[in-house]
Amino acid sequence: MRSIPIFMYHNIGQPASEDRKPRLYVQTKAFAWQMALLRLLGYRGISMNEAMPYLRDDAKGKVAVITFDDGYADTLDAALPILQRYGHTATCYMVSQRMGQHNNWDADLIGARKPLMNEEQLLKWSAAGMEVGAHTQTHPHLPDCDADSLQREIAGSKADLESLLQKPVTQFCYPYGSLDARVVEAVRKAGYEAATTTARGIASIGDNPYLLPRERPRFSRILFKLGLGIG
Repeated sequence: MRSIPIFMYHNIGQPASEDRKPRLYVQTKAFAWQMALLRLLGYRGISMNEAMPYLRDDAKGKVAVITFDDGYADTLDAALPILQRYGHTATCYMVSQRMGQHNNWDADLIGARKPLMNEEQLLKWSAAGMEVGAHTQTHPHLPDCDADSLQREIAGSKADLESLLQKPVTQFCYPYGSLDARVVEAVRKAGYEAATTTARGIASIGDNPYLLPRERPRFSRILFKLGLGIG
């Protein structure tokens, strides 16, 4: 069965010295090397929306999906020029009611306030041919939400982003990778085409589109295997 890797990023750049979760960062030079490696191995980096025909087996080719969680400003400032240099596209999952603010859901835990894209920056990301996906309105643990909050966080995030972008938002990502059957059904009912998790693995044709696994960005071994056709 053909495999389609979906890679998960958060921050591109150098972590602050006080950041207690530096593993969420990939340094800019390392990210550039990874994007170059994709191209060297004959892969085209694509967004989740572009990946849907491949996941349905309606299209064929060597593709890898590039995703960014949370919508940090460094996704635009550091990652976008590199993506453009190598001809890749990507999806950024945005926390729709935290635009222009910071990561208030985990700043105290990790000891670092990281700026999020504002509306103008997100529009620049979209205008560059990149995709915007939804990552809820406020980044909660969705299984802990009551029915009204769940609807607001999932469907409301879609509505927020579509109002800003004036285009459909079809992709969703579960904050913290936290989900249950009720959450997955709410995502489906909200009209998303697919959703990504934090479960590690390489997506395959025929996988449940609302439970897609992803790989962290230490991926040269994975790409090498896939490039040799033994993945």
